[in-house]
Amino acid sequence: MHALTHRRRALTGLVATAALVAGALAASGGASAAPDEPPSTSVPILTPEGQISSYVVNVRKPKDNHFRNVRRAIGRADGTVIEEWPQIGVFVVHSTSESFRSDVVEEGGDNVASVGATRTVAVVEGTPDAMGARSARTDVQKDEFANTAAEDVARDPREGEQWDMQVIKADQAHEVSDGSGDVLVGVLDSGIDPDHPDLQPNIDTANSVNCTDAGRVDTSPTGWHPTTSDHGTHVAGTIAAARNGEGIVGVAPNARMASVKVVSDQGFIYPEFAVCGFMWAGMKGMDVTNNSYFVDPFMYWCGDQPDQAAAMEAVNRAVQWSTKRGTVHAAAAGNARTDLATNTVDTSSPNDSTPVTRTINSGCFDIPAELPGVVTVSSFARQSPMGLETWLSNFSNRGLGVIDVGAPGSSILSTIVAGNGYGLKSGTSMASPHTAGVLALLAGEHPDWSAAQLAEALEQQADDKPCAAPQPDPLGRPNPPCVGSTPDNSYAGEGMIDALDAVTS
Repeated sequence: MHALTHRRRALTGLVATAALVAGALAASGGASAAPDEPPSTSVPILTPEGQISSYVVNVRKPKDNHFRNVRRAIGRADGTVIEEWPQIGVFVVHSTSESFRSDVVEEGGDNVASVGATRTVAVVEGTPDAMGARSARTDVQKDEFANTAAEDVARDPREGEQWDMQVIKADQAHEVSDGSGDVLVGVLDSGIDPDHPDLQPNIDTANSVNCTDAGRVDTSPTGWHPTTSDHGTHVAGTIAAARNGEGIVGVAPNARMASVKVVSDQGFIYPEFAVCGFMWAGMKGMDVTNNSYFVDPFMYWCGDQPDQAAAMEAVNRAVQWSTKRGTVHAAAAGNARTDLATNTVDTSSPNDSTPVTRTINSGCFDIPAELPGVVTVSSFARQSPMGLETWLSNFSNRGLGVIDVGAPGSSILSTIVAGNGYGLKSGTSMASPHTAGVLALLAGEHPDWSAAQLAEALEQQADDKPCAAPQPDPLGRPNPPCVGSTPDNSYAGEGMIDALDAVTS
C-alpha cells in the first residue's frame, strides 16, 4: 500500500479544539492549512431562533463521565438528543435555539471538543417524537441464504454484456469462487429494491437499517427500502447480484448485502446520516461497506471552519471506529473531473441552499473518500465499444496520493427499480461497488484479516495502469494531467482492481 503522504489522506485521530475552531490532527501536519496557505472561505451557517437545526456535539474524551456531562449540557442549552454514539463520543442534536452552539460549550466546558451545525437549512424530517438512546444489538443477525456454488449454475443471461466484469477478471474469478455467504457488505446508499429477483436472494433484511430519520437508527421493516432513487439498487447489483439464471451477476454473487439507507428523499447524505451508517456497519460486524457519495452539504469539509470541522470529526470518528472493528470501506472519488491533490476552489457548496465560490486549502477534505483507511476509487471507461482497453473516465476525479485504485465506472449494466429491470449508469459511484465486491471476495478468502490487510491486499493485487490519456472530454475541456509513476499515479493509484487475484493469491 502506498504511503498516505498527501495532505488530504493524512487526516487521523480525533479533533482537538480551542474554543470552537478545530481540525482533525495528523502526524503529517493535520487538517489545518499549511502556514503559507490562505484560510478557506468562511461559510457561516445561520441557525435562526425558532428554526429546528441539526448539530453534532463531539465529546472531548469518550468516557462515561464526560459523555454524561455533555448530555446534561445539551439539555441545559435547549438541545434535544436525537441519537447518541457513546462508542465514539458523538451526539446528534436538534435545537431551536439560535445560540445553541455557544451555550452548549459554556455549559459543557472542557468536556465538549467541538459542536457544529450539519446543514445550512432547517431540518425537514422534523424531530422524532420518541427520544432517548437505544442500544442496538451488536451481534450479526443472519437470514437464511441458499447461495448456489458457481459450478452448479450456468452463466446468467446478460453476463456477456458486462464488459466491466471482464476488465477486472471477475468472470475468471467466478470459475474459482463466487465468494462467501458469510461475508456481509453494507450498501450505504439510497436503499435496495427488496423485490428485485437478482438482489432479493442476497439481501440481509435483519441487518438493514434506515439512517435518514434525522440520523436516528430506524429498524422498521420497510425503512431501508428505496423511495425516490434507484442509485443504491444499481450499486447493489454490481456488488452482489445473485447467480440465479436471471439478468446479470455481481462481483461477489454469494455475498450478503445489508441496505444501509443514508440518502434522504431529498437526495442528501448529511453527516448524521453517514455517522449512523458507519456505526451500524461496525456494530453489525459488516466486512465491507460501499460509499458512492460525498457527505452533504459541502463537497469539501474544511478544518478551519468550526461547523465543518465538527461534522467532519464526527464522521471520521465513526469511520475509524468501524474500521478498527474490521470493516473496510470503499468510496467513490467523485465526478467533478478534479485533481483532489491540487484543487483550491469549490463552486458547488453548500448544495442544500445557495452555493458560493470559495477558496479551499490543504485542511479541506472530500469525505468519506479522503478519510484515512478508506479505499478511494476512480472510474475508467472502455476505449472502444467492443474492446477491454480502458482509460480514465472524463468525469472522474483523480489525485496523486488520493486515489488508491481504479475500476470500471462508465456505462455499467446493473439492476434498477423500474420493472425490476436493468439499466446503464456511469460515475465513480459505479466504480466503487466493483471495488467493494472484490474486497468481499478477499474477505471470504481471508475471514481473519483486518480491514487494513484487506485494503493492502487489494492494492498490491491491482494491475498496473500507467499514466495515459484520459477519455476525451465531450465539451473539449482540458484534463488535469496524470502525475506519478507506475504503479502509483494520480489516475489509477495502484492500478485496476483484480478479482481473480482476490480468490487465487
